[in-house]
Amino acid sequence: MSARPAIQDPPETAREASRAGLWTAIFLPYAVGYFLSYLLRNVNAVLAPEFQRTMGLSSADLGLLTGAYLAAFALAQLPIGVLLDRYGPRRVQMGLLLVAAAGCGAFALGTGLGPLILARGLIGLGVSGCLMAAFKAFSQWFPADRQASLNAAIMISGGLGALTASTPFSWLEPLVGWRWIFAGLMGVAVLTAVLILRMPDQPIRQPAAGLAGQLAELKSIQSSDTYWSAAPMAAMMIGGFIAIQGLWAMPWLTTVSGLPREDAALYLLLLNVALMAGYAAMATQLRRALRRGLSLAHILTIGGAAALATSLALVLNPESGYALWLLLGLAFSSTNLIYAHHASAYPPSFAGRANTSLNLGVFIGGFGLQWGFGMVVDAAQDRGLPSATALPLAWGLLIGLQAASLLWFFLSGRKLRSRFKS
Repeated sequence: MSARPAIQDPPETAREASRAGLWTAIFLPYAVGYFLSYLLRNVNAVLAPEFQRTMGLSSADLGLLTGAYLAAFALAQLPIGVLLDRYGPRRVQMGLLLVAAAGCGAFALGTGLGPLILARGLIGLGVSGCLMAAFKAFSQWFPADRQASLNAAIMISGGLGALTASTPFSWLEPLVGWRWIFAGLMGVAVLTAVLILRMPDQPIRQPAAGLAGQLAELKSIQSSDTYWSAAPMAAMMIGGFIAIQGLWAMPWLTTVSGLPREDAALYLLLLNVALMAGYAAMATQLRRALRRGLSLAHILTIGGAAALATSLALVLNPESGYALWLLLGLAFSSTNLIYAHHASAYPPSFAGRANTSLNLGVFIGGFGLQWGFGMVVDAAQDRGLPSATALPLAWGLLIGLQAASLLWFFLSGRKLRSRFKS
């Protein structure tokens, strides 16, 4: 798109409702859904050693199993974007959570790699709309100048989900086993669907051009310079962090850093606490920073550079302690502002498709990088390198891809800004 359409405020009913009432009725149910989504995304990081021990999985097998969530998640994004804009977030979110519940049940009963991959994919499909449904609901119920801070606030619930999937689940797994963990998560998914069902709904104005018009608008989003400025960075930076946080951090900490499993789980917990703290800082301070002249593009560039510098420091000094893992979580929390930055270029009626188009790249990137990380490790070990060398090699290659994507975002963003000024 050559110019930014005017952004319209949500309906008058949203402005008349009390802020506290909206927070309880709208924000909290979606926060619970995103908590579950993030928990399910990261639970394999703690359970990975148990999967390898009991099922004899290679690093590539483990990457494929865990990445099946991301692949299904990615494939669902464009249809979900159309559904969110056409039918609203409440109905779409509720139905998908029931699919997630079925996937958790199937995973609990799975007996081989193939069935587990299918069940993991079903879980990914079922929670694939949790964040995008929240973003769509915020665009309906809250004014435009609150979108970025609300997006950051919902990320806090995701951080809580990741935190729960670290040390608490490392304690729980020896007591009940991973199958009962997934059986319990099935029940949580059903209860969350009921919670979403009971929340208020906002009427959706059907597009005048119908489904064909929606698809044409989707094509215009994905062919825009704005989209192609943001998508590579989103895929590499956020997708790469998903690959590390959701799987490869635990093998790194136990193999390269030489930590016992309990200490490694604590490091994961600290990473997720720092991530959540970063989201909280953005939720409370972002509007103030924007009013002082900083743009989302500036914050994304600075935060992305800090994340890459911290990642490189960890690769070069893997025994440096927990401080760098805290910095890693804080720095990468800023990269999720890419959603608000991208969506701000389109009217609210495009919100579902704008966000899911970007999310498609994120989860294709996450799947490819998570699986590719394991393939690099296996290939290096096949050539005689120990795991303690193969893992840093894989992470170093990832940092190179992320650096290239950040440079692209910076340069293409300058080109877009100069075009708008001319």
